[in-house]
Amino acid sequence: MKPLITAEELYGLGPTKSLVLIDARSGREAYTQYQAQHLREARHVDLDQDLAAPVANAAHGGRHPLPTVQSFAEVLGRLGIGPESRVVVYDDKAGANAAARFWWMLTAVGHRAVQVLDGGLAAALASGYPTSAGPEAPDASPAYAAMSWQLPTVTIEEVERATQTGSHLIIDVREGARYRGEIEPIDLVAGHIPTAVNIPFSSNLAADGSYLAPELLREKYAQAMGSRESAEVIVHCGSGVTACHTLLAMAHAGLPVPNLYVGSWSEWSRTERPIAIGLA
Repeated sequence: MKPLITAEELYGLGPTKSLVLIDARSGREAYTQYQAQHLREARHVDLDQDLAAPVANAAHGGRHPLPTVQSFAEVLGRLGIGPESRVVVYDDKAGANAAARFWWMLTAVGHRAVQVLDGGLAAALASGYPTSAGPEAPDASPAYAAMSWQLPTVTIEEVERATQTGSHLIIDVREGARYRGEIEPIDLVAGHIPTAVNIPFSSNLAADGSYLAPELLREKYAQAMGSRESAEVIVHCGSGVTACHTLLAMAHAGLPVPNLYVGSWSEWSRTERPIAIGLA
């Protein structure tokens, strides 16, 4: 199943028993906004509570470390998602935030029938997709049968070795000003991981907020990767969330999903490891 679905394709599915819609908007007002209006029958998932583990110290795992597989399996059961479910997830940032993270996590536990809504909530509303208000109460299912994360991740130690040996291409998907160290609105220190190259996740999108065509994305990432395989690529962002947007873009392009550095800049920048500034 392709990783993206358009609003028109979603509308064309019609009501089916196996379809599960997930609203993954994030931020302090996310649940309030969800209750005010969401796609009909969409169930809400919370980035901080459902898609990340509690943070004791961001220097050990970053601001959004992965929860245990068992914890996520229980979240999936609460949402009514089982092995037979067809899942479509959206957010209000063109899939650039928690929708892509949810896609990565569900794919990583072995679920294949999961797609991100291309263009996000705005595209669905523009297409006339029906909406509801208030909470949704899906029938809970048993915890999803998942044993491990099946997509590749790397630790901070592995990233550090890559900066020293050149064994991997490290892609930083944050906006250019954060990469260059000109601003840092979220984390404590500005800059980037030495040797990392900057390919902002926003460059995966067309002007209307939809993903670029697969062939354009394939050309872009093939040029960046050169002779490297996806297994020799590490992708990170600020806290392991928007990095999933680029992983989704690469899957949309027909490329194998590279390594995710979950801790990302929020972990690296809180340690004593080197920090680069500018374009170096």
